[in-house]
Amino acid sequence: MSFEVILQQAKEGNTQAILEIVEMYKPLIIRNAIVEGFFDEDLYQELIRVVLSCIKRFELLA
Repeated sequence: MSFEVILQQAKEGNTQAILEIVEMYKPLIIRNAIVEGFFDEDLYQELIRVVLSCIKRFELLA
């Protein structure tokens, strides 16, 4: 399935599609949640929240 299809499903509230996108970006999220060599759980949760917000706000071109 293409990313565009998964993203459209996620925008429509499909939980499985949302989880698939989060899993896709998880390595990047984890890497950015490490501060001074330590994993920051609060920052990780905030980054997940930002990803979820971006899914909702992202505009797909027709």
